[in-house]
Amino acid sequence: MTVPEPAIILITGIMASGKSTVAQHLAERFAKSVHLRGDVFRRMIVNGRIEMGADYSQAAYDQLLLRYGLAAAAANTYYAAGFTVIYQDVIIGPVLNEVVEMVKQSPYSPSIYLIVLCPSPEVVEQREATRSKTGYGSWTPADLDNALRSDTPRLGLWLDTSTLSVEETVDAILDQLDKAVV
Repeated sequence: MTVPEPAIILITGIMASGKSTVAQHLAERFAKSVHLRGDVFRRMIVNGRIEMGADYSQAAYDQLLLRYGLAAAAANTYYAAGFTVIYQDVIIGPVLNEVVEMVKQSPYSPSIYLIVLCPSPEVVEQREATRSKTGYGSWTPADLDNALRSDTPRLGLWLDTSTLSVEETVDAILDQLDKAVV
């Protein structure tokens, strides 16, 4: 499918599902693009940051919504400037609907596509073991995979990337983007 440019392509999945790598490679396929890492807004908080954990508080959830709102606003701002935005973050559970609505609230009516990367928990564990950063604390890959598959609305294009390379994943996204419209 030919992607209308500019567009906003939202990529989500659990930690170590390949979001950052896939988003970067996908962004490189467009002439004018941005790789927007939603987690950067969490890391900007110097004092008072509350981490999300299995037993998160309302304050932690409020900070999560703040992060998503800031990322959606940045995505819309880049979109308005003519960029195709590849926005990636861990957005699982019912809040995915809210984030999609945050992005859609743009006065510019962006073309929005949603990609959910969902490799098996075993593959995620292998990937997590080989990365320099660690994303799992009170969660396990199986915990988050269960939340993704059981609690997340079935929006957009869901891809099991367990056996796909990064380039194969990007090709699959571009080939099936019509199934990702939200």
